[in-house]
Amino acid sequence: MNPNTIGKPIEILLVEDNPGDARLTLATFQAGRVRNEVHVATDGEDALAFLRREGKHAGAPRPDLILLDLNLPKKSGREVLAEIKADPQLLDIPVVVLTVSQEESDILQTYDLRAHSYLTKPLLLDQIMKMIQSVEEFGLVIVKPPTT
Repeated sequence: MNPNTIGKPIEILLVEDNPGDARLTLATFQAGRVRNEVHVATDGEDALAFLRREGKHAGAPRPDLILLDLNLPKKSGREVLAEIKADPQLLDIPVVVLTVSQEESDILQTYDLRAHSYLTKPLLLDQIMKMIQSVEEFGLVIVKPPTT
């Protein structure tokens, strides 16, 4: 898909408290082939406010895809995921967990909470960029924005 393709961009909510990881993710998406609009929440409470369109997020768009870190301040990624999947207005939004944890218990708990995917953040820049590009491709398959 060409970035100049006519149609609605994919709305992505990135929930990430690490500014460096957030910048890298945004830059990779901007260089990608998919029209997208990435919004950033830096903690669990802000993510839920965005999703529920509360306070400063009253005019926020509904995301087509959520990229969720597990280790967040104020409300953990697990808590955010549980609230998303318990809310009839939000439960159908695909959630991809992006985290540094490789713990089997984290992986199992995340899938029990009905995440769509669990991806471990790599340490090397080129691997991080490949992972983000694969998430972008995942968005193309799962999220089918209209082309008109």
